[in-house]
Amino acid sequence: MALTGEPEGMPMKVGVSMSDLACGLWSVIAIQSALLMRERTGTGQHIDMALLDCSVALLANQAMSYLASGQNPPRMGNAHAQVAPYQVFALADGHFILATGNDKQFRKLARIIGRADLADHPDLQTNAGRLAKRDWMNGEIAQEALRFTKSEMLALCEAQGVPVGPINTIDEVFADPQVQSRGMLIAVGDEGLPSVRSPFNFSSAELALGRASPLHGEHADEIREG
Repeated sequence: MALTGEPEGMPMKVGVSMSDLACGLWSVIAIQSALLMRERTGTGQHIDMALLDCSVALLANQAMSYLASGQNPPRMGNAHAQVAPYQVFALADGHFILATGNDKQFRKLARIIGRADLADHPDLQTNAGRLAKRDWMNGEIAQEALRFTKSEMLALCEAQGVPVGPINTIDEVFADPQVQSRGMLIAVGDEGLPSVRSPFNFSSAELALGRASPLHGEHADEIREG
């Protein structure tokens, strides 16, 4: 799925509450750390988690780019600020994310799309050069990428070791063979309510899927009696 902040013409955005999800995950890490400290010191911890703090932490490489240079990174959609070509491109039947992380991968990509001239271009031999020529280079790649379908591009890049990934719609996500193999779509309770599995697996334990979350007011009588 595409991230938010796409340039015009990119795939439809899917709104996900990243700060809420990140805060929940980091809270679990904090709880685990506090439990370990209690084992060592015998002292418990009050854990203070804030959505703002987690949002700042999610800035990751963009934050470090600013701290190192003093310059605010520009709006770039899904493009990577320090590596190129590394962004979403349109295909004949969809979009894909390209993540060429080194010079060798770029040269392989150029030949995949039939542009050996880009692979041999003196200004594109290093990442620094590709960043300097980013707009022109990405325009050339975008033009060639439209000749390929999603399945064609993914197969060609996978065979050559060029990191790419499809930009999937939600129905494509749950139709993906790997998602199905991992059992990410589950049926909960006697009603078989569809849901998404928590993304962890244990060596000798299974998730308890026999009962769904309670309906509003389902346990009201038990609460009153208690």
